[in-house]
Amino acid sequence: MTDSYRTIAAPVKARLTRKKSRFIALLYPVSSEREVTEILEKLRREYHDASHRCSAYRLISGGIARADDAGEPAGSAGPPILQALDGAGLYDVLAVVVRYFGGVKLGIGGLIRAYGDAARAAIAVAEIVTRVPQVRIEVTFPPEISSPVMGLVHRFGAKVEGIDYGAVGRARLILPRSRLSEFSTRLKDATGGRGTIKEME
Repeated sequence: MTDSYRTIAAPVKARLTRKKSRFIALLYPVSSEREVTEILEKLRREYHDASHRCSAYRLISGGIARADDAGEPAGSAGPPILQALDGAGLYDVLAVVVRYFGGVKLGIGGLIRAYGDAARAAIAVAEIVTRVPQVRIEVTFPPEISSPVMGLVHRFGAKVEGIDYGAVGRARLILPRSRLSEFSTRLKDATGGRGTIKEME
């Protein structure tokens, strides 16, 4: 699990023309496949008159990477876009390149270059930021052992979203995902196995 990753701060757009074909490259920060689907549907309506709407995305969660040629010859559009994201080391990014055909065929090699160059042009104008993968967890524990639990929370620098003390103590925390395994082990040691962790949505 990586401690940090590169992504984009906000959506960006770039344009490119090759042999009268116009390419519009769009980048969006995303965090789930559902978000990807929603954006692609919105773009389908917005660019309904385009010849093609080819796309690729990479998500840090699950290491998901997908590419879609959207009717262009196999491997000529989606993979070059994905390669541009990969080459820039970007995750949690959806890249869409919209093409308006200009009447002159580009050939497979020309398409590969055009789609890849369009995606790279958008990446070049994007603000790149570094993020740390986070996980939201709920820690439950007997209230009488709250002191070692909270001591552990502070040592790990976890962000506390809320704490409830009832028959069972509950702490809702945000923690770097890369530290979850160690936190779980330390919690077990500190509470004699009486503290439990559950990942939250």
